[in-house]
Amino acid sequence: MSIPLIVFFACALLAVAGAVTLILAREPVHSALALIVVMLSLAILYLLLGSDFIAAVQILVYGGAIMVLFVYVIMLLNAGAEERTDFSKLAKFAGVPLGFFLLLWTAHWLAHSPAGRAAGTGGAARHGVSTIDLSLLIFRKYLFPFEATSILILVAILGALVLARKSE
Repeated sequence: MSIPLIVFFACALLAVAGAVTLILAREPVHSALALIVVMLSLAILYLLLGSDFIAAVQILVYGGAIMVLFVYVIMLLNAGAEERTDFSKLAKFAGVPLGFFLLLWTAHWLAHSPAGRAAGTGGAARHGVSTIDLSLLIFRKYLFPFEATSILILVAILGALVLARKSE
């Protein structure tokens, strides 16, 4: 067994464990920390695929900025332990079969798609895009959506501040 394969399985197991912890944690801060574990393990998986830029963006944007925003909002709203209701138990029993069905449907769709068949036969071609080409696309062609996203995040922070403000 090669080292990249061992690293892949370790990171995949860590990502799944982090995702399960994210869902099952009662404290919102623990959920946010579990999400950081998932994001970092995904960044390592991107590195194994040879996508250095995507791995760096994954760590900087998701693991850093967005998670700081999540933890800030959680602390600002003073969110405590989650309160379980009967609906949550009902959702658990309905969600597991539905999730299993969704997993099977996705696997069936992927196996019968042209991309899935090409990947299964080893015929998937790698088309590399340089970081320079990607940055030119982001800052020229897609500048408006890029800036609109940053404004939406700023509005979300302001909305959290307004909601958390104590009434006088």
